[in-house]
Amino acid sequence: MRCSGPACWLLLLVVGVCCVHRARPRNVLLILADDGGFESGAYNNSAITTPHLDALARRSLVFRNAFTSVSSCSPSRASLLTGLPQHQNGMYGLHQDVHHFNSFDRVQSLPLLLGRAGVLTGIIGKKHVGPETVYPFDFAYTEENGSVLQVGRNITRIKLLVRKFLQTRDNRPFFLYVAFHDPHRCGHSQPQYGAFCEKFGNGESGMGQIPDWTPQTYNPKDVQVPYFVPDTPAARADLAAQYTTISRMDQGIGLVLQELRGAGVLNDTLVIFTSDNDLTPTILDWFSIPYPSYAIFGSKTVQLTGRSLLPALEAEPLWTTIFGSQSHHEVTMSYPMRSVHHQNFHLVHNLHFKMPFPIDQDFYVSPTFQDLLNRTTAGRPTGWYKDLHHYYYRKRWELFDRSQDPHETQNLATDPRYAQVLELLQTQLVKWQWETHDPWVCAPSGVLEEKLSPQCRPLHNGL
Repeated sequence: MRCSGPACWLLLLVVGVCCVHRARPRNVLLILADDGGFESGAYNNSAITTPHLDALARRSLVFRNAFTSVSSCSPSRASLLTGLPQHQNGMYGLHQDVHHFNSFDRVQSLPLLLGRAGVLTGIIGKKHVGPETVYPFDFAYTEENGSVLQVGRNITRIKLLVRKFLQTRDNRPFFLYVAFHDPHRCGHSQPQYGAFCEKFGNGESGMGQIPDWTPQTYNPKDVQVPYFVPDTPAARADLAAQYTTISRMDQGIGLVLQELRGAGVLNDTLVIFTSDNDLTPTILDWFSIPYPSYAIFGSKTVQLTGRSLLPALEAEPLWTTIFGSQSHHEVTMSYPMRSVHHQNFHLVHNLHFKMPFPIDQDFYVSPTFQDLLNRTTAGRPTGWYKDLHHYYYRKRWELFDRSQDPHETQNLATDPRYAQVLELLQTQLVKWQWETHDPWVCAPSGVLEEKLSPQCRPLHNGL
């Protein structure tokens, strides 16, 4: 990789990168926002104040066309740390409590591979994946050995833990994963701190105080409402609370980067800020570690279907096709979906399209959704671009032309003019499912029987 100056930065989603001299240690700092989106100045949101993210973006490579492989906490983190979709690594849904999903025992995760290659690994914040044998870290302060509020939202505590990691490290290169719990909702679990824990540590009575945080509040009238969120007073108040927690995270990012700068390692470190994206190929590429040949079950060899982002430092990659996979969230929310983006088109396969789309607990109690329910039952305008009935009940196949319909409101799957596009994307999607050993590859019209030929056996269920 060539560098035109003493330091070149990459920014993912917000990816921030440092290019370093080969003779010096090559480190990685991965910063994760929990349910983060485009709420920052780096992504042209002028309503929110994020000076540290904006400064990082100015010296970084910023990706503006990024997609998550799965929109669920544990599955997305497992995909990020394995390079495998959730249906292949086994983390079908949430890891904690009654949900109890885990990755398969033989999965070769990023911290496992890095540790074997002599890289010091550390995690601070929300882990939310398991088992420990698949995701081992040398240095770990997470919800497994402390309060997730303290290690994920208390930016002073996070700063001191980063300092401890840097002070206790040896001469090995390091991978440090700082997983903020901001700006995830918390109204379902810690309602005393507000819908997004925006009051946690703000110095008010009973809220405690985070010494390094200067709380910033926002006027609901000033927030930018995304098209997929109802434009109502309740939703605007929700967004204003979310902005406060994003500002807290932004100040925390500044503290983390300052710790690396003070330790003299910032210019030797690849800095990546993202939300829910597959980064295993990129980080293995940075450390020049090959991906091993192995099987999770039987003799089916695991292969990474993602690619390293490092070449993007030199030229814009010609990537035209990406895939997504979701099966559960909470244990009761079985609604498997598979998707493919190809050029301007997006195809979604809703395998359980006969049943209503499920709602998770934290979203259900949110002010935004409760207001939407109340407006719907009362027959009042919702301020939304769709209605609850069409949100709950979806077609089996959804095809959108994002160049003409960026909000994906017109389903073209039954339009004969797009029959060839539909067939092409269906073929690409099924091919990828077979390549990634998807147990749902035959659903909903068939069942997978691997010892028979063909392996997809028809159910004659009318689908």
